[in-house]
Amino acid sequence: MQSGKFVVCRKFQVILISASDLEDVRKVFKMKVHARVSINSLAEKRTEADKHGGTSPKWSCTVEYTIGEYAVIQQGVMLVIKLYCERKLGDKYVGEVHTSIKELFDSSIKNGGNCSGAMTCPVHKGSKGVQGTLTFSYRFGDRITVKRPSKWKKLLQFGAVVLLRLALSSVDMEIEEIPIFTDPDVIE
Repeated sequence: MQSGKFVVCRKFQVILISASDLEDVRKVFKMKVHARVSINSLAEKRTEADKHGGTSPKWSCTVEYTIGEYAVIQQGVMLVIKLYCERKLGDKYVGEVHTSIKELFDSSIKNGGNCSGAMTCPVHKGSKGVQGTLTFSYRFGDRITVKRPSKWKKLLQFGAVVLLRLALSSVDMEIEEIPIFTDPDVIE
């Protein structure tokens, strides 16, 4: 139930475990693959690159979000995991996985009711079809009520992110390394 200044939410954790048989997008050097996780392409969070796994990286990295209860029951809200190979001249796209938050939640409830689960999904790259697999687990926390961020605060945070991304684009630093943006976002 969402009313006024408060919103019912759940903590949502995604644990990226590994990928296998990815397309080798680097012909000379070994691939160093990292993942970028987002919900509906918002609040993107990035893993460290696996420098040793090549086309079968392993991470064991947890990313956490606070998502509104409406996002859990709404059919169109998607978990998006994009894989990239790190390179000095810019990261190279490897492929991605899309899955519905609602389907993850429904599946976890059916499998014992503990609000968690694990999946292995095909990694897609445009019209090329399947380019390997991605394995991850996930967990939905209990319902909590949090204060809804004001529209001004959201707008100011968005503006700050845009300005920082522009400023940091010439420096080798990611915005996720700045402490103000490391707290889980409320995704409604």
